[in-house]
Amino acid sequence: MVYNKIGDNNLNENENTKREEKNIAYHAARLVLGIIFLIAGLNGFLVVFDIEPLIPTSPKAMALFQFNYLLVVEKSLEVICGLLLLINRFVPLALTVLTPITANIFLLHIFVDPSLLILAVIMVILQGYLLYHFRDKFKGLLEIR
Repeated sequence: MVYNKIGDNNLNENENTKREEKNIAYHAARLVLGIIFLIAGLNGFLVVFDIEPLIPTSPKAMALFQFNYLLVVEKSLEVICGLLLLINRFVPLALTVLTPITANIFLLHIFVDPSLLILAVIMVILQGYLLYHFRDKFKGLLEIR
């Protein structure tokens, strides 16, 4: 009997360790992605107001925003969703809104401007991990009714 109790304690410790590692990975991915989108969004607003951005932007990407309203809408979504990720509120909603933005950023850097491709790949990996973390929240979207 004593052996089983010791074995059970080790099992619980292993499960707790794995749970803690997943929790740390979730928070790290959420915070890094939130910071990326918050900074990118704020940096984009500097471009809207004809101020030199703090972080260099892709001229080819900025050429796609011929109308300032489109840039304002996208950068507003980036700032709002970046803040939601940072404060850990409505994370599945933020991920849903950011998914097409991330896909467009990734495709832009693959086909038009590969200068920031590594950042786009990091964003896709982080967002993919977070989407996987919340996979139960998105199962209903994929059900046939």
